[in-house]
Amino acid sequence: MTDIPPNTTPGVDDADLPGWFRAIRRAVDGVTSGLNVIGTLLIIAITVLVNTDVIGRGAFNAPVSGVPEIVSLSIVAIVFLQIAQTFRKGRLTRTEALLNLLNRRAPRLREALDLVFALAAIALIWQIFSASLPLFEKAWARGTYVGTVGDFIAPVWPVKLIILIGCGALIVQLALFALAAALRLTGARR
Repeated sequence: MTDIPPNTTPGVDDADLPGWFRAIRRAVDGVTSGLNVIGTLLIIAITVLVNTDVIGRGAFNAPVSGVPEIVSLSIVAIVFLQIAQTFRKGRLTRTEALLNLLNRRAPRLREALDLVFALAAIALIWQIFSASLPLFEKAWARGTYVGTVGDFIAPVWPVKLIILIGCGALIVQLALFALAAALRLTGARR
């Protein structure tokens, strides 16, 4: 798969779209880029934490408490922090052969297929969001945590909130992708 330049939707340039759309796209891209940076910083923090634990365990017989719990929560958080930007950059797994063929031979069919894909993906991610919302509310209200009291505990609600934020960001990126496809299909360009 090839990298998509930063100012394009997967496979298509945004330059032909209206200025208002490009302005919205830039704002949304700024938010998803910020989430991506936070996810990257979390990866670095986890790397430092795991290495500290290994060194502490091996050299001083003093492991860091809660590392397995922190790592398991962080993996989920990282995925949802970075998923919207991953989609935006065209780095989610997909079959390019058919899409490239359609783009050359029937570009309007390609746009229609992109629109259907985006709408189906929005429905799927909305289901994840809807299923995750009560879990967040429950974790928040009950103060749910992982770990062992007296050794290490961490609240679960921040990760549940990150799942909701990540789903929301991905839905917005998918909606922009669908809107771009619809604008191209209807010929509403600059």
